[in-house]
Amino acid sequence: MKFNQICVLGLGYIGLPTASTFATHGVKVIGVDVNPQVVATLQNGGLHIHEPGLRTLVQAALKSGNLVISEAPQEADAFVIAVPTPFKTGRQDVRTSEGLDAFPPKADLSYVISAAEAIVPYLRRGNLVVLESTSPPATTTGLASEILERTGLKAGDDFHLAYSPERVLPGQILRELIENARVVGGVTQASSDAARDLYAIFVRGDIIQTTATTAEMVKLMENTYRDVNIAIANEFARLADRFGIDVWEAISLANRHPRVEILRPGPGVGGHCISVDPWFLVEAAPDLTPLIHTSRKVNDAQPQFVVGLVRRALDGELAGKKIAALGLAYKPDVDDLRESPAVDVVRLLMAEGAKVAAYEPFKLDADLPGIQLAPNLDSALQGSDLLLLLVAHTPLRQLIPGVVAAQTDARLVVDTVNLWDAPLWEQAGFTVVRLGVGQAGR
Repeated sequence: MKFNQICVLGLGYIGLPTASTFATHGVKVIGVDVNPQVVATLQNGGLHIHEPGLRTLVQAALKSGNLVISEAPQEADAFVIAVPTPFKTGRQDVRTSEGLDAFPPKADLSYVISAAEAIVPYLRRGNLVVLESTSPPATTTGLASEILERTGLKAGDDFHLAYSPERVLPGQILRELIENARVVGGVTQASSDAARDLYAIFVRGDIIQTTATTAEMVKLMENTYRDVNIAIANEFARLADRFGIDVWEAISLANRHPRVEILRPGPGVGGHCISVDPWFLVEAAPDLTPLIHTSRKVNDAQPQFVVGLVRRALDGELAGKKIAALGLAYKPDVDDLRESPAVDVVRLLMAEGAKVAAYEPFKLDADLPGIQLAPNLDSALQGSDLLLLLVAHTPLRQLIPGVVAAQTDARLVVDTVNLWDAPLWEQAGFTVVRLGVGQAGR
């Protein structure tokens, strides 16, 4: 199938790189976003998200004339839906195990619905529609198909319909978008073939064809697998704390077994994939997913465990203490704060009366109501009683203990990601508490 013009709906962390990559490969692209601020920023040559190399790619796409930014779709040969699928229930409502049982998060498909409805006036016979947004099983064959068929056209017969999940790592999106294997699943074989032809424009990795629902399941399985494995690592960290051992040493030794690869514990699981996708399976089949449900409960409760470490380091008293929270993103070296456990930790500390100055080197202007954002590291450190390391950002890894000691009166450190060399910090006069290291292991 030949594609002269593509319409990409949703210009976030996946949609914008996808639209720009198509454009720099010679295809006319209409990039659509319903947020007027995003549209205006892009039209004026700016960028609303941080991703290495993305600014150069977007500017090249715009300069070529192949990428046009718009608030509304236009007629095209193919439509790609890359909008968010968040929770209906907020994470703050389900932070405790009791809350998770009473109010399990539900998939919010309102953005998918709106995007599909926006396509309806422009859908023509022979077009291709691809859903990329992470969705519960059968969303493509059910919800998306039903909306698009309001045109009077039938999915699989009159137009092609497929699902293809993004499988990229923030920080490496531009490379992995091209090099990673791509799974495409159509509602018919012809739809799968059309989706294969679309991504063959720029994908160098294998393009593997399957059914739409299988493709949806693949994405959910990949992220659920990681979530379950992170949950066991976090439980190991809690056990090590109780038993007085160093979980980081224990993990490194256990991983010398040829069939063992334990992941790293931390302050929780965030981002718009791993912390969200497993809930779609729990929602779809609660009777079949007790392990997945429990893993979600473990990881969503991890910020509370971190607060317990901080409380213990401060001899049980959080009220009135000033804490410098270093890092707010959900993972190292990105500016993505979606579902970040670091943000959850900050809010939990504040709820107990702590005064928290949060420093996020990759997003100094983050919009987090109620959270005091420090404009720089010096400001965060000033007057602090404790330094709380929440994200293994490279700029934080490079901090020199002696220099930090001269910037703050704080002599307590809680390291939740095992980033800093504890003996070096202790030589500089700090007492270091590490996640997953029991008292006897410190």
